[in-house]
Amino acid sequence: MSKNMKHRWHDVIELTALENNWVTRVELGSRKLAIYDTPSGVYASLALCNHGGADLCDGYFDGHVIECPLHQGAFDVRDGKPVSAPATRPMRTFESRVENGMVQVKLKA
Repeated sequence: MSKNMKHRWHDVIELTALENNWVTRVELGSRKLAIYDTPSGVYASLALCNHGGADLCDGYFDGHVIECPLHQGAFDVRDGKPVSAPATRPMRTFESRVENGMVQVKLKA
């Protein structure tokens, strides 16, 4: 990995500010992210669906699956893989963690 491709952790939201078992929209610089509170932990993705550009934070969220509000394509938030049509490409996900009560995501510097 080149020196320019280092990854950094960024604080995005306090864990207590997340709606329990739901999706929360946050902004980090120019990026709009969706933060998912799931039974197995916190996950993060770009907030816009790669199929129709709709805001995934307005979609239906159940456990580990987010459904796009525009065409009902769905993705597994743990790895971004599409789980129902018309979504066919994985959504962009980011490594996430909780440190000292803050949800953090790892982005390229």
